[in-house]
Amino acid sequence: MWAQILEQLINGLVLGGIYALIAVGYTMVYGIIQLINFAHGEIYMFGAYIALMLIAVGTPFWIALPLSMLLCAILGMFIDFIAYKPLRNAPRLSALITAIGISLALQNLARMIWSARPRQFPSEVLPSFFLSEVTETGKVINAVPLPGGGILPFRDVFIFLLAVVLMIVLNMLIYLTKIGKAMRACAQNQVASNLMGIKTNQVIAATFAIGSALGAVAGIMVGLSEVVTPTMGYYKGVAAFAAAVLGGIGSISGAIVGGIVIGIAEVFGADIHSGYRIAFAYIIMILVILIRPSGIFGKATSKRA
Repeated sequence: MWAQILEQLINGLVLGGIYALIAVGYTMVYGIIQLINFAHGEIYMFGAYIALMLIAVGTPFWIALPLSMLLCAILGMFIDFIAYKPLRNAPRLSALITAIGISLALQNLARMIWSARPRQFPSEVLPSFFLSEVTETGKVINAVPLPGGGILPFRDVFIFLLAVVLMIVLNMLIYLTKIGKAMRACAQNQVASNLMGIKTNQVIAATFAIGSALGAVAGIMVGLSEVVTPTMGYYKGVAAFAAAVLGGIGSISGAIVGGIVIGIAEVFGADIHSGYRIAFAYIIMILVILIRPSGIFGKATSKRA
């Protein structure tokens, strides 16, 4: 029993790390322009497809990964430029409807380019340590044996460690660099930031680029163990949005913690019934919102008449 709990906890941490990478994109954009970028899940999906396309033409995995991040960063900035920037001063509902429209447009664009057929990363081009198995003799290859007969694949270790490293780098970027300082200033007050000489549109574009690059990594990591489809961004994107809300929308630390909580809740919920996998995650989110509407790390705000 304890061995199974340990294995599921590890699976939850790995899934939570992926959700955290996606949730950060939601929370960074919302923190600065108060917009829920519902197209972010599709950027995550494009990250997986772009990596697949690069690998198909002979690009090594370790080159396809950063190239996919770069191309998705450009895609994120392009979406901001054509869809969101013209609506900076428009009512929030206009931007929200636009975000939903961009999401649907990207899904259909992916179908047109790659078709709706599920795809997988070809095992022969992946790094060898991603391919774990237990031989007939009981030997464990590319995995760590767990108590009770379970195994922890090196692939999962890599996914979790990569998520941790990227979160550390992101926090260093936000708190130790000039662009990070500008982002925090814009999140507090865009008008004052403009008056202080900060080019807010450039800061917003950089925010979209960073969030999109992290989303691309999450898409590739999911593609290593699951199929890649045009709708994959919707399901993982909704769960990641729940993680961002749970942690406190606008808080990077909250997105990380929320992702971990949602990931663990999903895995243990699937143990009870596979159909309840998402339900348990949302139940936790709803309970937290009822108790603390601003989320775990969110700050309560009030408006004066």
